Amino acid sequence: MTKADLVDKVTALGDLTRRDGEVIVDTLFDAVIGALKSGDKIEIRGFGSFRTRQRNARTGRNPKTGAKVDVPAKRVPFFKPSKELRDSVNPNGAVKSKPIAKKVDKEHIDPHHPPAM
Repeated sequence: MTKADLVDKVTALGDLTRRDGEVIVDTLFDAVIGALKSGDKIEIRGFGSFRTRQRNARTGRNPKTGAKVDVPAKRVPFFKPSKELRDSVNPNGAVKSKPIAKKVDKEHIDPHHPPAM
């Protein structure tokens, strides 16, 4: 979904012009960005929370040349979805995959590589 699609959804909810929908969406985004810039966190019940996290300075590598590059410390935005949002995306819960068991051919056992017990 793009910002234009979101504006169309907001506009379709009531007697709003497209310009009114744009103002609503822009105001929401500006409020989130402004709060994160000032170091505040935003919590929307049933949706999730936005906050910033601090990343430490590190030494990276330029993938093209392989040269070392100093990457400065910075704050990055972070979104943590609420339990309700996670449950609506995964209605049956997260299903963990089971490891695939290897079949052991009992008729042919290699004496140099016996099966694990």
